[in-house]
Amino acid sequence: MRLAGKTALITGAARGIGLAFAKRYVAEGATVAIGDIDLEAARRAAEEIGPKAIAIEMDVARQDSIETAVAEAITRMGRIDILVNNAAIFTAAPIAEITRADHDRAFAINVTGTLFTLQAVARHMIAEGIRGRIINMASQAGRRGEPLVAVYCATKAAVISLTQSAGLDLIRHGINVNAISPGVVDGEHWDGVDAFFARYEGKPPGQKKREVAQAVPHGRMGRAEDLTGMAVFLASEEADYIVSQTYNVDGGQWMS
Repeated sequence: MRLAGKTALITGAARGIGLAFAKRYVAEGATVAIGDIDLEAARRAAEEIGPKAIAIEMDVARQDSIETAVAEAITRMGRIDILVNNAAIFTAAPIAEITRADHDRAFAINVTGTLFTLQAVARHMIAEGIRGRIINMASQAGRRGEPLVAVYCATKAAVISLTQSAGLDLIRHGINVNAISPGVVDGEHWDGVDAFFARYEGKPPGQKKREVAQAVPHGRMGRAEDLTGMAVFLASEEADYIVSQTYNVDGGQWMS
């Protein structure tokens, strides 16, 4: 019950990693707002979790949606103590085939959405004197370049940089900003990733997924539940002296 009495807004939480975080936060005593562009999926997730979870429609690519969703979360929960910026999309293409539309959408969600959701919640925390916690979802892709993943890698590198700058600015208000950097995490997300590599590397469906799983030092791909311990820790009082850090939770794929 390390988050007893706390409230959290998690973006992109109707499925996958975000849903795993929501379940664990409620188990640790928090009330959670599941923000997602798919309101019906968010409602199903909230019903699955129970009365301490609420569903909120939220499109982080739109400023009006961010502001409305944050206001609704505050109204329904009373305050926001914890924000997890989890909403993101993946994209891949060789440099010569990247389109401006694909680039712009990835940055709009992964970077701009993270920044302005962080800003909206931070303004609330500052105004209410809340010593809050903001957790951004980075990626091992933000630690290095990859031949087919230039745009996605760039967005996650930007998230790491944004975490550093926002953390240094907001800690004077008692708000800790940190990030989690997963490696390869199994789930429906990776089915889409595998399809990109099948297209551009000519691999049969499922082969890229098997290859990356075999390359993880731990011996398997990650699961969403593998990330929840770090998500709870960074949201708890135990992380009070941690500022602007990005933690690798990746089975040993990246060391920094």
